[in-house]
Amino acid sequence: MLRRWTLAILMTVCGVLVAVSQLTDGLPVVGGVELLIFLVLALLLSPWAFPRSVNAAEAQRASVADGRPIVYWRPGCRYCLQLRFSLGRLARRAHWVDIWHDPAGAAAVRSVAGGNETVPTVVLAGQAVVNPDRAWFREQLRSS
Repeated sequence: MLRRWTLAILMTVCGVLVAVSQLTDGLPVVGGVELLIFLVLALLLSPWAFPRSVNAAEAQRASVADGRPIVYWRPGCRYCLQLRFSLGRLARRAHWVDIWHDPAGAAAVRSVAGGNETVPTVVLAGQAVVNPDRAWFREQLRSS
């Protein structure tokens, strides 16, 4: 559980340390702005930047029932973040599985990515696509 939050916690701690340093140097506004920047980074690197994650078994059952794709991701992954924000509100049309939170999700990714935990990995209609093109995936979500 803590592993999912490591980068967010690190960014928050760094932000606090930088802000305290600026405050002791008599620069409270600069410290406040830098703290805000670090807190935004912490938010972006946290699981909160993504739709609610489900476990792999639940995502597979739901995908069979509603035809929506499954996106395997992990916190701190730059490519996952790019995919998430390029989708905007369309991201809600997919089932999201955090592979750091769900070992079965990590195993599913390894099974289609040559033994690696390469994310984002999208499973759409039974076909897995590792690190999909964002425009292609956005179009797939729009048409579903």
